[in-house]
Amino acid sequence: MKKIFTLITFILLVTTNLNAQKEIDSLTYENTQDINFFKDIKNRTLVKKYKTINNNVIKIGDTIILGYPTSQEFSSKTYSGSYGNKARGGISSTRSTAKKTYEFIKMGRPAGFGSVMSSLNGDAETMASNSLKNTKAIVEEIKAYHQGSKKKPLYLVMVLGEMNGKAFGINKYLSVMNTELAIESGEVLLKNRKMTRDEAIAKLREGKELMEIEMMTKEEFEKLKKELGPIIRNN
Repeated sequence: MKKIFTLITFILLVTTNLNAQKEIDSLTYENTQDINFFKDIKNRTLVKKYKTINNNVIKIGDTIILGYPTSQEFSSKTYSGSYGNKARGGISSTRSTAKKTYEFIKMGRPAGFGSVMSSLNGDAETMASNSLKNTKAIVEEIKAYHQGSKKKPLYLVMVLGEMNGKAFGINKYLSVMNTELAIESGEVLLKNRKMTRDEAIAKLREGKELMEIEMMTKEEFEKLKKELGPIIRNN
């Protein structure tokens, strides 16, 4: 009875929040860290377009690719049996297995019905597995949440749908629980992603080494330096 009451209360809260939900056309990473901006933003505010810390742009309707999972789940099973013509003794062994899972991408919506029931049953959320690596997905929603109270910065949650109108199994959707961290870790790959400053520096150093061993001409290096210069200077 207590679980049912908790579930009803949760649904009423969600309904209230949805009714109060706002929508903004564009949001930048700088906005998410600026208290003068985010103090007036409600949780679950829908964002149509978001510019990341590295100036990459994500919009509702964009296609992204699931990269390599960065976490692991461990499980173990114990096997036992007897030996000899009669059951004179027994042996047992424990086998541990590990499977790759995503750290920031979970099955289902951020607070969907399946997640609510799992929480009520004391079950952990189901994170997406390695089987989804390299899968393309459509950005269905982008929503902003506070990292605690309204005085805390924002983070972005993306809801992903499968291509061609299909569903990710019984869950139907995937949720990227922290967009910036998912991109930084490589769990989410963006199309036409801009090179980061660190990547540009590494590329320029590689070019210099190639020039020193005469695998790149000075003219080619100067051209590369000109291309990467604005990125390194953050212009």
